Amino acid sequence: MGYKHLVFPENSLFLVTGGAGFIGSNLCGAILEMGYKVRCLDDLSTGFQANVDMYADNPNYEFVKGDIKDLDTCIKACEGVDYVLNQAAWGSVPRSIEMPLFYCANNISGTLNMLEAARINGVKKFVYASSSSVYGDEPNLPKTEGREGNLLSPYALTKRCDEELAKQYTKHYGLDTYGMRYFNVFGRRQNPDGAYAAVIPKFIKMLMNGQQPTINGDGKQSRDFTYIDNVIEANLKACLAPHEAAGEAFNIAYGGREYLIDIYYALTKALGVDIEPNFGPDRAGDIKHSNADISKAKKLLGYDPDYDFAKGLAEAICWYKENL
Repeated sequence: MGYKHLVFPENSLFLVTGGAGFIGSNLCGAILEMGYKVRCLDDLSTGFQANVDMYADNPNYEFVKGDIKDLDTCIKACEGVDYVLNQAAWGSVPRSIEMPLFYCANNISGTLNMLEAARINGVKKFVYASSSSVYGDEPNLPKTEGREGNLLSPYALTKRCDEELAKQYTKHYGLDTYGMRYFNVFGRRQNPDGAYAAVIPKFIKMLMNGQQPTINGDGKQSRDFTYIDNVIEANLKACLAPHEAAGEAFNIAYGGREYLIDIYYALTKALGVDIEPNFGPDRAGDIKHSNADISKAKKLLGYDPDYDFAKGLAEAICWYKENL
């Protein structure tokens, strides 16, 4: 269970792109805690300097400010690296509909640059962030790898392209690649601010401040919310996965299903507030229901998530109470 018992060769060096972001900074912290070396590459366009500064005094941590859209930067960042955890990307389905050109340049070309840089430098394993959005309008639950529908946003398109590019790098160049199809990750350090903030931290902050959140749609949409420690486990286990599992993408979730309106009232109860939500229009490009079959990740990666939704939510609420 978990990831803290995992063992890598001594002096292993991990490159975490997007390491100043939510998932990336948590990965950096976990790896450092295990006693290994981390190089963080981030241009700070969506990440935060504070997520870099917290590790600045650790001799095993190195920060490189740079952009994955620049191939030379990627090649240099991969020098001497054993494992790449490529988390650098711009998220948000609605924002991708507003900025399709940027999303393709950053999420597709940037990932291709990282794949090429990893190949040139002989990296052992390349683990990268994909997304449950690749399932598009496929209506069946649970979502199962190999059964995808029509894509509903430029963001989803970029993630599907990343998976196909990674598959080619495994097939033609022998680079072991593993795609992490994240399902609604939440937890400590997730940004609660801005128009494109994730729903759980946004609701927590607003409710703590006595404000009335808006739920997009009727609140009856469901999600497989996934606590950050499960995601850390999946990434690190992928770094130890066999070559036979390379070139594949895996659902990374808990395997549960929570309705947004139920989550809202769970938050009001946990925070001791009595505030009814507003209801707004559905968001363009959103999937109505999402629930993951995680059997493939369990079988091929040894993924065995510790945190169900309730346990993860309790941890997240504690963190936001202490840090907001």
